[in-house]
Amino acid sequence: MVVALAAGAAATYRYDLVDRWFPADTPAAVPPPPGFTLEPQPSPSAVGRPAPVTDRASGPTAGQVRRALGGAVDDPRLAAVSIVVAPLDGAFDARPLIDDGRRRVMPASTLKLLTATAALEVLGPDHRFATRVVGGRRLTLVGGGDPFLAGKQPTTGPRRNDASLQTLARLTAHRLRARAIGSVRLAYDASLFSGPALSPTWPAGYVPDVVTPISALWADEGFAPDGSGRVPDPAATAAATFASYLGKDGVRVRGTPQERTAAAGAAPVAQVRSRPLSDIVEQVLQYSDNEGAEVLGHQVGLAVTGHGSYAGGVRGVRTTLQGLGVDLRGARFYDGSGLSRDDRIDPRTLVEVLRLDSGADHPQLRSVVTGLPVAAFDGSLALRFRGSRGRGWVRAKTGTLTGTSALAGLATTRRGHTLVFALVSNDIPLLDALDARAALDRLASRLAACDC
Repeated sequence: MVVALAAGAAATYRYDLVDRWFPADTPAAVPPPPGFTLEPQPSPSAVGRPAPVTDRASGPTAGQVRRALGGAVDDPRLAAVSIVVAPLDGAFDARPLIDDGRRRVMPASTLKLLTATAALEVLGPDHRFATRVVGGRRLTLVGGGDPFLAGKQPTTGPRRNDASLQTLARLTAHRLRARAIGSVRLAYDASLFSGPALSPTWPAGYVPDVVTPISALWADEGFAPDGSGRVPDPAATAAATFASYLGKDGVRVRGTPQERTAAAGAAPVAQVRSRPLSDIVEQVLQYSDNEGAEVLGHQVGLAVTGHGSYAGGVRGVRTTLQGLGVDLRGARFYDGSGLSRDDRIDPRTLVEVLRLDSGADHPQLRSVVTGLPVAAFDGSLALRFRGSRGRGWVRAKTGTLTGTSALAGLATTRRGHTLVFALVSNDIPLLDALDARAALDRLASRLAACDC
């Protein structure tokens, strides 16, 4: 009995059974020690306007939206502006509330919305791209069209989960050591994509300042490992980087890596896989990543037409979006990023695509919406909308080329309704570029400030 009582007391002490079985009073009920007084705490104020209660039966009207936009639509800094505004709710083919301006505009980077939507529809949000090594004493590094394949393995930041050549080399070296292979010859295969590395419709000056030649095999989107800028042959540079990592892992690479198509039945050695496509889409849209968008366009072309090229990508995107019910009559575009100055689409198409991406019927497309930058918060809108009513209530894809500024996205009104909009200004004089961008921000902010 004594032993049992002692054991029970020890267990009670060890596992805090008294506090569990007989809890003390709550902190508010415990009196403060003598002489201690606590100053009364003020009630905190709200950091933003409260979420409104919406009446879905009575959405915004065209008159309310026009009054909200007011004279901002006549701002001369906007040059030739097209404005399309529609409610998020309602029939997919319903007429917009506002539909002013040209029917065909240069979309700039808002075209990435079409590319991203098609990629998610065709490949699925969970799809991953694989970069492989095959062979034995003669290895081949095979590009799988991973837009964000890294050279050195990232350890921090949004890309810390990206696949890398460093990790692939470590896995490869481990397998080779298991086979008692200490030296190899290396080739590389970027044949997944075909056609020209640069769109024929791009100005020659885009390379190397604006975009990297598109390849199914590269590291860090074709930027040099030393950070000196874009490289002219991304696949060859990636192979050289991979060879250097193999050497650091104890595998000697004899000679210089040569370009060669891998044999169909080559033995697999190692592979790394990208982040899910949904994450890649968000990254592309957040920062208006031209290289990433072009790779996605090529992947759509490969999946739909069998050709991973600019022409194949355009056909693949058109076929996919038309299959989803998007009206592309009169549209012509030549790339996946919107860099071509020959691209033309109806701004209503941008609104249709965003409504499609937001709808409950197509949850696989949702990361297009979640990838839109938030005004004055992140991505390409981080430094815009400061001090405006649109801050935090607008999220949109940006578009900028010489003479063109565009915004396409969503704005939440004061009554909690969501408006979908496309604002595209063409023919902007060069010296008015920043003013036109500010004028577009003002239009979007007025949509968020609409009492409708």
